[in-house]
Order: sequence, then structure tokens, then C-alpha cells
Amino acid sequence: MTSNQKPGSTNRHSASSIAHAVSSIEHRASRNQNPAPRNRPFIIPIFLPHAGCPHQCVFCNQVSITGSTQKKVSADQIRSRIHQFLGYESGRRKPVQISFYGGNFLGLKMDEITLLLDLAAEFIGRGQVDSIRFSTRPDSIASEHIDILKKYPVETIELGVQSMDDHVLELAGRGHSAADTARAVGRLKEHQFNIGLQLMVGLPGDDEARSLNTAVKIAALRPDFVRIYPTLVVKNSKLARWYHNGSYSPLSLAQAVSRVKKLCLLFKTHNIAVIRMGLQATEDLADESTVLAGPYHPAFGHLVYSELFLDAACAALKAADPTATNVTIFVNPRRISSMRGLKNANIMLLKRQFGLAEIDIVPDINLADDSIKIGTGSQVPCFRIWSETSGSMSMTPQK
Repeated sequence: MTSNQKPGSTNRHSASSIAHAVSSIEHRASRNQNPAPRNRPFIIPIFLPHAGCPHQCVFCNQVSITGSTQKKVSADQIRSRIHQFLGYESGRRKPVQISFYGGNFLGLKMDEITLLLDLAAEFIGRGQVDSIRFSTRPDSIASEHIDILKKYPVETIELGVQSMDDHVLELAGRGHSAADTARAVGRLKEHQFNIGLQLMVGLPGDDEARSLNTAVKIAALRPDFVRIYPTLVVKNSKLARWYHNGSYSPLSLAQAVSRVKKLCLLFKTHNIAVIRMGLQATEDLADESTVLAGPYHPAFGHLVYSELFLDAACAALKAADPTATNVTIFVNPRRISSMRGLKNANIMLLKRQFGLAEIDIVPDINLADDSIKIGTGSQVPCFRIWSETSGSMSMTPQK
């Protein structure tokens, strides 16, 4: 089994420059602004590694990722963990959700499912927690499960979709099809659950076209949000064996960032929130003996947003006053680090590309967090920075 992934060419970015602000040019990273979720929940995580999983996916070894070998947690352990996190919350953040993740929640035995839901419901009944969320497989969404879930305040269900390409799913050992995902989303929508879909790039058999096609199909399902993960080679996984024998080659970090950037743009075009890109940084993932290869970076999402803002700045500068040497870029305060890039990499690239002497990054609370504004001494048009059809960067005049 091989993953024929072509080495990606190095991304070439242009810089963002602004002479004096007589007029301004605004570049939006999304056609429909994709606002941050309102009342972002405070999550109390209950990890169930591999619990309820009928298959061992080729990329998966959650014991390696988390350092935990325990598949079952006792009721007392769960209560203790919830109390611990409620102490952090201290009533400052709402809503509060108990989240069961790491395994296939609806793949557990029925009495185990109800036990976990009952435990969560204890805290909901006392007004300490607002709702429940969990992760599960698309092929576990059955009518008997829906009947149980309707009895509890379950609000959010995340499905580990990974791909909408049946060939990629087969090579990954997922044991479900793209059609299973479509059916599962349809059933959950009927009962008005908040739906999140998780997908991966760089799986065996995957390539950029397949990844983009997966994103198009997922966008058509209209989930409330998505998570995008690059495939990593984790020790003691089947993928680790394929990597060592040369039958699988992971994406480089640059390739993964470039591909995820295109998927992010596509989802934002369809006003679908992208709530995570890359795995949550942990001590275990930082251990080189855990992640053997692949595009792991503790700030992967930041790298993606930095490229998005760099692309926007480049496009803006190409349309701006070419004689400018000192420029000012206005961004929402939350996006200053994205505009600067890791270790000011974007600033250095922009100076070099456009022959600029100085670039000032100025916060502007009136700008959406997916926009930049560049002032220049001459009138220039405004452009949107992506294409609705492919998710790749495409400059088209803004009406």
C-alpha cells in the first residue's frame, strides 16, 4: 500500500505594504464572515481511548498519543474529573459541556452509554453543567441510539469522518463509507443536534484533489463546524510499519499547511466554522518517540492562518502603490500574530518580496478578524481572496 504524494512546491508569498493611508484596500479571508462561536463552551473532557471502537485504524494509537492505557474509567473518577474542571470554571464561562471523546461513544455497550450519560446528567440537574457532547463514528448513528440520546441534554455530536473518499477510507481501515457519513448527518439533522465533522489530510491514498473533494462533500452536508487534522505517523500504529518499510510517506509540514489552508478557505466560503486545525499540543506529542514522522507542529493552526494573511497581504500589495517603501497593515487585534507570522516570518517575506523598508502592523478593532486593510496613496480596487468552487486562492474583484 503506497501513498503517492507528490512533493509540494515551496509556497511563494508576497508581502503586504502600505504607504500613507489616503485610501485603503480591504482583503477578506472569507466571503461570508465566519464569526467566532457565540458563548464558546467550557469543555470538561472525559477521555475514553479506543473505547467502543470496532476497528483499529491504520493511523491510530491513542495510547501513544495520550500516554493512557486505561479504556474504562470509573464513575468516581469521572465525578472527580468533572469537579476538578468545574473548579477551573468557577462560574466565569458559560455554557459548560461535558465531552466524551477519544473512542466511539455510541459503540459502547448500551448500559455503558446510559451510565456515562446519567453521570453527566447529575451535574446538569444541579445546574453546574449545561449539556453533553461526544465523538463517535458515522456508522454508529442508529435509531436505537437516537432514542436514548433524546432522553438526555445531548447538544453536540462530532463524527470522525476522516475522508469522503471510499478508497482512502478502505486503506485507512475505517470500516465505514462516505455514504454512512451522509446518512448519519441526515439523521442527526432530523433531531437538531449540533454537528461537527472531523477530517484528515495525508492519509494513505489521499492527495490534494481527493482532500478538496472531501471538503466539498462535507461542506454540502452543512455541518455546524469542522476540525481538520494532518495525518501523523504514531508509534505502534500500522502506519508506523508502512512508514518504516517505505510504503507510506507523510506530508511535509509545508505541504500540510498549504493543503489545510485550501480546505479552511473552502469551509469559510460556505460559512462553516473551522474550530481546530492540527492536534492539540501535548507533552506526549512533543516526544519524538511518539510521533515518528509527519507534519506535527504545536501551533499548526497558527501556521495556516499566517499563510492566509500572508496571501491576502501579497494580493493587496500587488494592487497597491508600487513606489511605497514604508507601509502600515491594519488587522483586528486578535490577528496581529497571524499577520506577523511565526517569528515575524511574514514581515521578512513581505519586505524582501516588495522591497519595503518598514512594515507597521496596527490593530483596528473595527476590522473583522478575517480581514486586512492596507492604506496607499492611490485608489485601488478591493478583492476577495478565494474561489468558492475550489477553495484555492483566487483573486476576483469585489463588487
